[in-house]
Amino acid sequence: MNYIIGIRLGRMGRRWLPWQPMARVFSGIQPTGDLHLGNLLGAVQNWVQALDGEDDALYCVVDLHALTIPKDPAELRAKTIEITQLLVACGLDPQRCTLFLQSHVPAHAELGWIMECTASYGELSRMTQFKDKRDRAEFVSAALFTYPALQAADILLYDTDRVPVGDDQRQHLELARDIAERFNARYGDTFVVPEHAIPAVGARVMDLQRPDSKMSKSLDSPQGTVLLTDDPAAVVKKFKRAVTDSDGEVRFDPATKPGVSNLLSILAAVSGRTPDEVAGDYSQYGPLKADCGEAVAELLGPVQARFAELRDDPAATHELLMLGAEKAAAVAGPVLARAQRALGLVPSLTRRG
Repeated sequence: MNYIIGIRLGRMGRRWLPWQPMARVFSGIQPTGDLHLGNLLGAVQNWVQALDGEDDALYCVVDLHALTIPKDPAELRAKTIEITQLLVACGLDPQRCTLFLQSHVPAHAELGWIMECTASYGELSRMTQFKDKRDRAEFVSAALFTYPALQAADILLYDTDRVPVGDDQRQHLELARDIAERFNARYGDTFVVPEHAIPAVGARVMDLQRPDSKMSKSLDSPQGTVLLTDDPAAVVKKFKRAVTDSDGEVRFDPATKPGVSNLLSILAAVSGRTPDEVAGDYSQYGPLKADCGEAVAELLGPVQARFAELRDDPAATHELLMLGAEKAAAVAGPVLARAQRALGLVPSLTRRG
């Protein structure tokens, strides 16, 4: 790893020491739905590859965000542990990054309230994701409206320099930036204003049955979604039944041949080649589907084996989450205290016996 030599003062007076990475990166994922091939190739593999760089990476399972829509408690608990285990199985080494649960670091909720007090009603009402979810939810909680403020707190708590998000989350990141700048203007330099980081190019994995739609965690298309936990036979079967087209020509053309192009993109991502290079190896759809299914099944094999080990030892998962929460809290605590002092809140003094 390459580290900064010497000591320099960063924004908000943050110090970089010789052993500290140059930048801090934060990403989060909700414990809802099932992790699938699109999550792995489009995001998680990039997170894993980032561990080889020089950045300090924090990855958070944002379980508080999952509460915006009512959940079965047992299901939420099980899904939170499962997603944590799958992230580790995919290669997120807790020794090389900070992996933790949002609810294990109370500073998220505390700063979330401060962010709600800093954001305006107009800003929150313009969030397009709220409008979409509001129209689809039977019960619209207040948190469904205010959760972008908590999302801002998630980011700002860690003096985050870069947030790798796609276009669907760009609006929320812009809100976090606006809130940070407003707070700093009112109360003095307190928060690092994060930058949007375009994620490394990952495969845009589409539904195998509806190749004009992204593969989804909602499982409304079970035969078109390849779960990370699907057994090899099921994976191969889903690819053999993938929708293509009727002209029989294998070429990469997402606009006119979305089904074939999706298969080429997936096989390219798994094999480390480009879709056009992969297309040159095939003249028929059948072999392409078969090879794609076999390659994905082979890719998922080690992930599933590691996941089985973690699933059989739940105590180990709880231990790594406890350590992750301790590491995260050590960073978040001082940032929260800094914000509280800036606001004029009276510090809490613990009486010592």
